[in-house]
Amino acid sequence: MSLLAQPQALPRRLQNVRLAGVLPLLMLMLTAILTALLSGCAATPQLSSNAGSRLPDKAYVSGVPFHSQRDYQCGPASLAMALNASGIKVSVDQLIPQVFVPGREGSVQPEMMATVRRHRRISYPLDGSFDALLSEVNAGHPVVVLQNLSLPLLPMWHYAVVIGYDREREQLILHSGEQSRQVTDMSRFDATWARSGRWAMVALPPGQLPHSITSQQATDSIADFEATAGAEAALPAWQALIARWPGYAMGWFALGNALHASDEPQAAADAFVKATEQDPALAVAWLNLGLTQQGLGQQQQAIASLQQAAALPGQWQAQAEKALAEM
Repeated sequence: MSLLAQPQALPRRLQNVRLAGVLPLLMLMLTAILTALLSGCAATPQLSSNAGSRLPDKAYVSGVPFHSQRDYQCGPASLAMALNASGIKVSVDQLIPQVFVPGREGSVQPEMMATVRRHRRISYPLDGSFDALLSEVNAGHPVVVLQNLSLPLLPMWHYAVVIGYDREREQLILHSGEQSRQVTDMSRFDATWARSGRWAMVALPPGQLPHSITSQQATDSIADFEATAGAEAALPAWQALIARWPGYAMGWFALGNALHASDEPQAAADAFVKATEQDPALAVAWLNLGLTQQGLGQQQQAIASLQQAAALPGQWQAQAEKALAEM
């Protein structure tokens, strides 16, 4: 049977910030003073009206283990906390060679996210808003964040894990550095978080989705996971995606591809039908539906589906015409 078509991945914006690690004690003291001066007059970040009315005053993610960091190891330590909380038994020492980049004296975000996927969890970047940050904590998801604890011209990059908040006191609770359950003002945190571009992510098992994410963002993250872990491992994630967004054609299409790769052709065909119902102009769904029906011996249905694909101008038209000619 012909291989199913795979549309090219959409371009993604992903920062590649280098981590400078933990500086000597004198630098830490100077940095703390500078940070206090810079963030002392910072305003408390505001929630949207929707999040403000929806979120409770307090939330705390219980059961997140704490791993104290050593020099330059806040990345592996934060990752171990997030993975442990999601049910993956892995130590900081095991993660160090996977995410630590010696030449950069730290961990960069792509390595952090890729390591999550290698441990059978999906790394979902957040949009950098306080709405998303507090929503994930309220949903029971610890959030890995990147901060710059120093000046922009003299950065001291630091990963931490947000595990709680108190809106009335305007405070966050973090596992950070050598301190578990560290309480920090929201305004001070936001000043250091903003210097990293407000980078944040959650690590979740397939089948769980972040509360604050769009269908396209979820698709990108699950597709990256599938490329590492395989189609069968990604199936629960695609099923969760269409459960949340049943009208999302690309979600049904992606589910169909994963089912086909998992040797479930009839279920794949059913998913492709759903994709074409949600978006009749999705040529690649018609093409894959026709190829799958052909493999199932459903010749008349396959011809009809391929004709639909061939009638739609675009990059899949020639492939559909070729498939029809070969039939």
